[in-house]
Amino acid sequence: MHAAIKRPRNIAAAVAGLALAAAAVTLVPDADAATTSFRRGPDPSAASIRAANGPFAISRTTVARSAVSGFGGGDIYVPTDTSAGTFGAVAIAPGFTATRSSLAWLAPRIASQGFVVFNIDTLTTSDQPATRGRELLAALDFLTGSSSARSRIDKSRLAVMGHSMGGGGTLEAARSRPSLRAAVPLTPWDLTKSFAGVTVPTMIIGGQSDTVAPVRQHAKPFFASLPSGADKGYLELAGASHFAPNVPNTTIASTSVAWLKRFVDDDTRYEQFLCPGPSSGVSDYRTNCPHQG
Repeated sequence: MHAAIKRPRNIAAAVAGLALAAAAVTLVPDADAATTSFRRGPDPSAASIRAANGPFAISRTTVARSAVSGFGGGDIYVPTDTSAGTFGAVAIAPGFTATRSSLAWLAPRIASQGFVVFNIDTLTTSDQPATRGRELLAALDFLTGSSSARSRIDKSRLAVMGHSMGGGGTLEAARSRPSLRAAVPLTPWDLTKSFAGVTVPTMIIGGQSDTVAPVRQHAKPFFASLPSGADKGYLELAGASHFAPNVPNTTIASTSVAWLKRFVDDDTRYEQFLCPGPSSGVSDYRTNCPHQG
């Protein structure tokens, strides 16, 4: 896990007297703040993480392809609440031949739980996973550096998601940028099978009946290749096809929300939904609970 703030330093030796030292100590945040400072929204429940609309109202801004470089533009969803401080941010990439419309149901749903979400188009619909990984990172760089939402984002708390080749791109991005806080590949496809260098907390969601990216050839080897000591998870949707992420799916959404909340926001209130994970409609679920603190 990434600590939100540094532990208080021992300042007693740096001051002239005990009274001054005591006064200085009172100004240093309690260490417990590290586990609570990024909490956004009310206490969660099984119903709240499955809801189509979370506790935050959101707005949408469309970014034209011509206004950016390195990816194909997209839609930015931002919580309208300005009283909660900054939010973590997530970039989402579509799959082979698809556009951002294929994940248009998921992006606002995640944003309504307290994230800035950028649902992007790729430069071409035939871009391969490595290219999609670079596009996801370019989108995050634009989001945090130039977009109208940049002041609403904590640059240290970023994540990536994607479907199919966008899921492969999610793994490629996580390997390229270990400072990311979370990755969620959805029925991922990639010719590369080993991601042993990925240390970003990664939840892979596969489909049991996927014939485009069969889990035995893609999702499961990807999961197995992730370091055993890293925070990682594998969820397999019972009877689901490769295109399960392209239509509203409560298990995909709720698991993604829980994973992003746990690792982007360091919000341990969501650990309960990952350890143990969902059981209904799931043919396989694995994670290294309890997650590292």
